[in-house]
Amino acid sequence: MTTQEARDEYTRALRLGQKEFKERSMAGKDPYPAVLDDILEGQAQGGVANIPLLEIPVEHIVGVKSQGRVSAFTAGFLPLLNPDSEFGMKWQYLCMAHLGTEGIRDPITCFEYLGKFYVQEGNKRVSVLKYFGAARIPGSVTRILPVRSDEPRIQAYYEFLDFYKSAKVYDVQFRHPGDYAKLLAYLGKEPGEEWTEREQRTFTAYFQYFREAFRSLGGDDLGLEPEDALLLWLQVYPFQDLGRLSAAELKKALSRLWEDVVTLDQADPVQVRTEPGKDARGIFSRLISSTPDHLNVAFVHQKDPKRSIWVQSHDDGRIHLEQVLPEKVTVKSYFDADTPTLAEKYLDQAVADGAEVVFTTSPQLSRATLRAAVKYPKVRFLNCSADTPFSSVRSYYTRDYEGKFITGAIAGAMAKNDRIGYVGTYPLLGVPAAINAFALGAQLTNPRARISLRWTCQPGNPTQELISEGIRVISNRDIPTPGGFYLHAGGYGTYLVEDSGRLTALASPCYLWGRFYENVIRSILSGAWDQERDASKAVNYWWGLNSGVIDVKLADSIPPGLAVLAQMLRKGLKQGAIDPFARTLRDQSGKVMHTEDQGAFSPDTLLRMDWLCENVDGEIPDYAHIAPMAQPLVRELGVHREQVPLEREEGL
Repeated sequence: MTTQEARDEYTRALRLGQKEFKERSMAGKDPYPAVLDDILEGQAQGGVANIPLLEIPVEHIVGVKSQGRVSAFTAGFLPLLNPDSEFGMKWQYLCMAHLGTEGIRDPITCFEYLGKFYVQEGNKRVSVLKYFGAARIPGSVTRILPVRSDEPRIQAYYEFLDFYKSAKVYDVQFRHPGDYAKLLAYLGKEPGEEWTEREQRTFTAYFQYFREAFRSLGGDDLGLEPEDALLLWLQVYPFQDLGRLSAAELKKALSRLWEDVVTLDQADPVQVRTEPGKDARGIFSRLISSTPDHLNVAFVHQKDPKRSIWVQSHDDGRIHLEQVLPEKVTVKSYFDADTPTLAEKYLDQAVADGAEVVFTTSPQLSRATLRAAVKYPKVRFLNCSADTPFSSVRSYYTRDYEGKFITGAIAGAMAKNDRIGYVGTYPLLGVPAAINAFALGAQLTNPRARISLRWTCQPGNPTQELISEGIRVISNRDIPTPGGFYLHAGGYGTYLVEDSGRLTALASPCYLWGRFYENVIRSILSGAWDQERDASKAVNYWWGLNSGVIDVKLADSIPPGLAVLAQMLRKGLKQGAIDPFARTLRDQSGKVMHTEDQGAFSPDTLLRMDWLCENVDGEIPDYAHIAPMAQPLVRELGVHREQVPLEREEGL
């Protein structure tokens, strides 16, 4: 390379630097590199560590150690000084070395803090190498450790340090605890499992490929990092696809997921809707709308109605839908989608059969549903789960705690010894709220009532254990539908244990899924569905008594006065005049968790409630202490699902 050619390169780099400086300044951003000394000023440090020579990802070199000549560069390390300055001449010399036979060999010296690098010596080398598109720069690194704290970014960083010990990969820097564990599961790696050099090279190459696609779609304009989008991608596609797809194919595949990527960027990505939407269009809008007058609807179930009362309750919902809208819907059901392969097969078949709306009726089908929604963007997909942040799939569940509050009040009135048993199934989102609502309902009619909590997902026979302890009023699993024999079949709902051992039914919450399916289909036919849609939000339906999707079935055997009370509570909950949690609440340790003047809990707070009221004896079991058969559902919908290890997938 000649001197003039090097000068020409500097001139081009300078123009790019001036452009970057102007754009960042106009956007209100600091146009210069970050300064580590300024970042650390006044902050305590958790120590330092020297790292042997490291191939530093250029993406993570973001600043300089001290002020020095920071004004010579833009934030992207492009030059800003005159070509004839001492700085400009040295830059040109390094340019000639880099493109010549000599090359730039000397490693830079820098500091690393929270996964980002700040140069102490070698700024011009970084500038030249960045300008020419180098992916990595060798450097001698001093790591500055932050003080451990509960801050998510700090927790994630310490998880990175454990990840790096075995992976030796610096490229991904997650900001949320648990994300490294998710990545390892998607890559088929165990925590602490050593990566081979081939695996390191494969991952860094594939991730760079993904990062380029992310940025080409405008990812830099979001508040996300490419690694955040990668975790979403890996829920839909296997990691190996990054090595199989062309750049155009990868960009197209990622663009199908883009609305879900944008949703991730929201501080509050989930929009919880607690009642059916209404068509708010004017008369003229309705006249010219192109809403459908008929829909092909599919139901995909994990099991079949003969061996799952959960599926039976949803299939009853399908029957209701066909009965109330016989001219408006054609319905087809697919059963036993009990593996990822079968789930994908049946979802593909449903679409091939003409489905325009697809309901998948268990949380374990959520990932397969997301994949199908990305694959078939013109089909409406809904999954029966809660708190799922995907804008391409709407989720739905019921507010069980409302029914439990009513049955709790009945139990409190019927418990002669102030002790009531409660048999929980799985520790899922919304379940602690239901337990607490039951406990608060019992207190309403019996201030001395205490709730003994057991779980079917743990060893033993919880019902017999409660009976052996002298407890005569027990709440067990809810009946699936208001009709049929379930309430009096024994073992369902809240019941009284007679001295003879006979179980006398009192009451039980019950599901009316048909009302939900009817409301959703009517919303599509009327156009209300589209009005609810927000591309930057995930829509989660969480409906209760006021929507008619749950109710409480009362047995004829309960005292008439108690039946009147139950009806009053039902009416108050429906109208919003009664809130079970609108009072001062303490947890089992006596800590105040809510005061009367704080107003109502948000739906998100109720869904994520992970504590129990002071009159509950028992605990929420963690993942390691529940039966294997319960673990798949808890992994998808558990109260502490962020702490649950994901299933390992195909390896790197």
